[in-house]
Amino acid sequence: MVSVDTTKPAPAPRHGLARTLSKLGVCSRTEAAAWIAAGRVSVDGRTVGNPEYPVVRGVHRIAVDGKEIGQGLRHYLALNKPRGLVTTAKDERGRDTVYRCFDGAGLGWIAPVGRLDKASEGLLLFTNDPEWAASITDPETGPDKTYHVQVDRIPDAALLVRLSAGVVVEGEPLCAKSARMLRHGDKNAWLEIVLDEGRNRQIRRLLAESDIGVLRLIRTAIGGLALGELPKGQWRRLSAEEAATLSPASSLP
Repeated sequence: MVSVDTTKPAPAPRHGLARTLSKLGVCSRTEAAAWIAAGRVSVDGRTVGNPEYPVVRGVHRIAVDGKEIGQGLRHYLALNKPRGLVTTAKDERGRDTVYRCFDGAGLGWIAPVGRLDKASEGLLLFTNDPEWAASITDPETGPDKTYHVQVDRIPDAALLVRLSAGVVVEGEPLCAKSARMLRHGDKNAWLEIVLDEGRNRQIRRLLAESDIGVLRLIRTAIGGLALGELPKGQWRRLSAEEAATLSPASSLP
């Protein structure tokens, strides 16, 4: 007797329209919701006003301003962020943002993967692939981040141990995965600090608890991806291998 598998294939997952537009790399979910509310988005030729309207990628035809949206080119980018730029698309105080570095590139919507504060510099990733970005910023599974930090005094061995042991700042535990001295002069030193999570201003707050000021803070690597010789203010595309290595669990197109 021949057995026949009558199991039906699982239906394709449905997601809200705004989320789908974001996952297609067209815009952020917030922008998508605004477009939908403004009547700019249609599904299978019919204007939809609900950002949670269920659609299936590859099945429903989605159009913005009458132009059908397909799976566009994915961008995986590395920027050497200069000091003094804010990591945001728009700044309410009119300060220059990191997007100034992409002027004229014609990349469409891209978003930073994590953040560097205004006074920090170095390696900052950008993408229009939200799933890839989420896997890198995930505190449980994301890659380590390496920083070179110039401080305003010569730290002793006990301080380096304390950075790794951690402290509690305003009820929040902060620690480095590792910390070591790179070099020092008469009055200041350079440290290499590795983090396995990214809390707000984590290194500055951690050092401030030991009355140490930060003179410069440069992110030099994310996982195995090093900043290298990329000039300040310039960006480059990651290779497919680099993008996949940073996020082995994600399904890159």
